[in-house]
Amino acid sequence: MKFTCGFKVLTKTMTRKALFRITIFYIIGIIISNIFRFNLLDLNKSEENLSVLKLLLTSPLGAIGLLIGALISLSLLRKERKLSYSLFGTSPKWSIIMMFIPIILLGIFGVKNVNNVNEHYYGIMGGIGTLIYAFSEEIGWRGYLQDELKVIKEWQRVILIGFLWYLWHLSFLTNQNLVANLQFLGWMIFGSWGIGKVIDSTKSIIVATCFHMIINIIMFNGYMTKGIDGSSKLIILGISVISWIAIMIYWKKEEKTIDNNV
Repeated sequence: MKFTCGFKVLTKTMTRKALFRITIFYIIGIIISNIFRFNLLDLNKSEENLSVLKLLLTSPLGAIGLLIGALISLSLLRKERKLSYSLFGTSPKWSIIMMFIPIILLGIFGVKNVNNVNEHYYGIMGGIGTLIYAFSEEIGWRGYLQDELKVIKEWQRVILIGFLWYLWHLSFLTNQNLVANLQFLGWMIFGSWGIGKVIDSTKSIIVATCFHMIINIIMFNGYMTKGIDGSSKLIILGISVISWIAIMIYWKKEEKTIDNNV
């Protein structure tokens, strides 16, 4: 009942054009992405037996629908008002530095693989593939949808994006365990809040991508997680997140200094 009432409030708050843009984004995102996520075209015989080229070409396809849907809906939204976020936000320099930190760390620690490819090279290429995948998701969930939903309250936006993010994965089709699905939904809502705060602070889709990327590397990316031991994961996570937080603090101080000098 509460969810239904909340949906009625949402539809009254949003314009018809906004609801149309969201519908276009989500339909394209959920259909095209899941063709590849569920390997309906049989492109990947095994996640553990991918060449470097296939790793780069096929791993981002799981989110390609979100990228396409977001680009279409963003082009429509741009005709109506100025967008809140951009590729590099308020600092291309810091966005790029943050982006390269986990890729460099993956190159240093390496990623084991059954193809006997050099672990350090595989780590770098896998990191780039994961970055592209995470970017394809983030330009959708944060770059477009969070911007589109600016007109509603933050808690409503966080829950709605988290729920749509969970539903997009269609995880309940392969795992019917209620507790597991509720936990996954909780992670998606928490992620929509945390990464949402990051992009609001920096205005950078790339920075949002960084946080999404590190979660995928540590927990969800089948290409990467099995090839990195637990201690290495913690070190990569710790160095990346601590470095990013330090950069973001300095980034905001730098912005204030520039503003005060203007």
